[in-house]
Amino acid sequence: MTEQPIGVLGGGSFGTAIANLLAENGHRVQLWMRDPEQAEIIRSQRQNPRYLKGVTVAALVEPATDLEQVLERCELIFVALPSSALRQALQPFAQRLLGKMLVSTTKGIEAEGFMLMSQILEQIAPQARIGVLSGPNLAREIAEHALTATVVASADEGLCAQVQAVLHGRTFRVYASTDRFGVELGGALKNVYAIMAGMAAALGMGENTRSMLITRALAEMTRFAVRLGANPMTFLGLAGVGDLIVTCTSAKSRNFQVGHALGEGLSLEQAVSRLGEVAEGVNTIKVLKNKAEELQVYMPLVAGLHAILFEGCTLEQVIALLMRGEPKTDVDFLSTEGF
Repeated sequence: MTEQPIGVLGGGSFGTAIANLLAENGHRVQLWMRDPEQAEIIRSQRQNPRYLKGVTVAALVEPATDLEQVLERCELIFVALPSSALRQALQPFAQRLLGKMLVSTTKGIEAEGFMLMSQILEQIAPQARIGVLSGPNLAREIAEHALTATVVASADEGLCAQVQAVLHGRTFRVYASTDRFGVELGGALKNVYAIMAGMAAALGMGENTRSMLITRALAEMTRFAVRLGANPMTFLGLAGVGDLIVTCTSAKSRNFQVGHALGEGLSLEQAVSRLGEVAEGVNTIKVLKNKAEELQVYMPLVAGLHAILFEGCTLEQVIALLMRGEPKTDVDFLSTEGF
C-alpha cells in the first residue's frame, strides 16, 4: 500500500470507478465531491446510488469534501470534473497544484478559446505535471471489472509510468502515448458522433448506416485533429477509433443515450434532464462547429448534428444531404476533402 493517498476529484460515475480501481490495487484514495450528503452516503453505505448504483465503493476510498485538504495531501490527482466545473473548482487553489501530477479524465472542450481540459489545468497551474487519460472506458463496465484498456498521454514519461503503475490491474490495462493533444481531442470529439449514432438507433436505421456514420466520423474527427497538430496515428488507437466505437454503439454511453432520447422525439432539454448526468457532446457541438468553420475544415456530420439540435432539421434530412454529396476518396485522414 502506498503511504500517500491518491486524489480523485469528482464523485460521478467515472470518478467513482477510477477511485475503486486504485483502491483495489491497494492505494488509499481521497475522493472529493461537492455534495456533503453524497459523501456521507458513500462513507456510511459504501455505495454511490446517484451515479453508480449497485457498485460497492471499496473501503480504501475515503469520501472528502475539503478540496484544499485533498490537494495538499495528494501528489497524484485524477481530475474527473465536468468540463463546465473544472476551472471554477480548481482556480482558487492554483498554488496548491505546484509540482503535482494532474491527470484529466474529462472528455470535453471549454468554449472560450477552444481549450481542452489539460490546457485549462496547464493555464491554472503551469508548474504542474499534466497528463490525460482517455479510451473506450464506460464507467459501469470498469466498475464491474469488464476487461478494459485505456491510454495515458503526456510528454512527461515519469507521469505516464506512475499512472500505469497505480491503475494497471487484472482487468484494466494502461497504454502510454506522448500525443497528449491527440488523445484528449479524440475523447472530446467522439461524444458528438455518439449523439448522432444514438438517434440513428432510435429511428431504427440499419447496421450498415451505423457503420457508415462511425467510419465517416473517424475520418472527419481525424481530419480536424490533424489540422490542429495531432498525430493521425493516435486516431487508429484506443483513444480514437476504440473510444468512438464504444460510445457510438453502447446504450451505456451517456451521449448515445441523449441521442436515443432525441430520436424518440424528446427535446434536447428533456433528453439531458432524463439522463441526470453531463453528456459532454451536447456542450461540444456548438464549439466544434464554430472551430471547424474558423479553420475551414469540412465536417458535414458536425454541421448536420448542429442543424438537427439547433436549426430544426431531422436526421433523415441530414443523411439525405450527405448521401447526395459528391463521392470522395474513402480514407482521407490527411486531406481536407469532404464526405
